Amino acid sequence: MIAPKGRPMRRLTTITCTLTLALAGTAQAVPFSDWAEQHFAMFSSNDWTQGSGSVGVTSDDTVSMLWTQMPPSDGPNRSASWSWSVTRSVVPTALDQKSGDDRNLSLYFVFMPPEIAEVNRTAGIRKLLSIEQARVLMYVWGGNHPRGAIVRSPYLGERRRTIALRPAGTGNFTEQVELAADYTRAFGGELVGMALSSDSDDTNGQISAQLSDLRLQ
Repeated sequence: MIAPKGRPMRRLTTITCTLTLALAGTAQAVPFSDWAEQHFAMFSSNDWTQGSGSVGVTSDDTVSMLWTQMPPSDGPNRSASWSWSVTRSVVPTALDQKSGDDRNLSLYFVFMPPEIAEVNRTAGIRKLLSIEQARVLMYVWGGNHPRGAIVRSPYLGERRRTIALRPAGTGNFTEQVELAADYTRAFGGELVGMALSSDSDDTNGQISAQLSDLRLQ
């Protein structure tokens, strides 16, 4: 990735996203005010705005992610649900291709075996993603894949799976996913971290997005 390039005019892409997430057990609200940003290029960074129950992002030919550590859980995380809306979108892309996989929002769930999770509980997101035993499940609004398609990552190979929920476009939808079926049965392990990214640096796009009311059960 390189720094944004000067140009006379850029396409405007705006996303408005509201999300409520629920995982098995007692509902637990997840605040966004203290999520950390992870940069991927020196001069490329999204503009994130965090609140107690929501996070907004503006992405202008840039890419970065927010992430948070997860405390030990009392049991397996089995399901998630949320609502999101898009008013303007990046163009459709192939999510399995490097340097061309822009998407509106991606919500990551990072899992690993409990004994590995415990010794890496305070690790940063880069280290977590580099651990051989780590497995990543990522739900995406973007790309050109049909709903429910499981796409192999061009970056982490067999250690990450992308599930396409919505192709690039606009609208307002409520989602429900089964983490036990989509993730735990595929990889096994314990949820140890979460991340949120926005990516517009391959198609010269701009993104404005928001995610709110995230809950864990």
